[in-house]
Amino acid sequence: MSSGKTIIVEHLDEELGPWSELEYLAIGRETKAANGTFILSSLPSGFKVPQGLEENPAFVAERRGVEEIYAADKSRVCLLDPAAASDLSPSDGDVFDVFLFGGILGDDPPRDRTSELRKKGFEGRRLGPKQMTTDTAARVTRIVVQDKIPLDKIPYTDFPELKFNEHESTQMPFRYVKDQDGNPIMPDVKIHATIPSSSWC
Repeated sequence: MSSGKTIIVEHLDEELGPWSELEYLAIGRETKAANGTFILSSLPSGFKVPQGLEENPAFVAERRGVEEIYAADKSRVCLLDPAAASDLSPSDGDVFDVFLFGGILGDDPPRDRTSELRKKGFEGRRLGPKQMTTDTAARVTRIVVQDKIPLDKIPYTDFPELKFNEHESTQMPFRYVKDQDGNPIMPDVKIHATIPSSSWC
């Protein structure tokens, strides 16, 4: 595995919902394990950082926006953008060391809120045709640029059904990475059994 990368989520909402908090915690844990850095940028003044992130040495809370943080060198930053002309590839790990996501972006169908970051002039790459949750998008990015596995070689599951109990279930309208047992990798829904409010779109 190559050296750790910086994952930035430009936080685009005033509040942090429970599912989005779980996604951010997942990004933080996995980024730490990969020797990287996870930055939440553009945080509003009243934003309360979840305890699990405060205690994570890989996490950085930023009031500044990404445009200000990297004003001197935007070429280091890759915007993960569904409207980009080309897909992310393993070679992009040699070109970029910062990977930028807009969040919370979530709607089904998506509203293309990444456009707010696209206007700032960062070079973009796609993660394929399917909508992903923010933590899945960060996971896929790391697999491609650090593990050097092409997008089309990653095991995915699309729109899995999530069962809460014998009588309740919902279909998740996103693409997920499969774990070694073939199950979708997602936040612990036993903690918050709700439909996710965040997605990368």
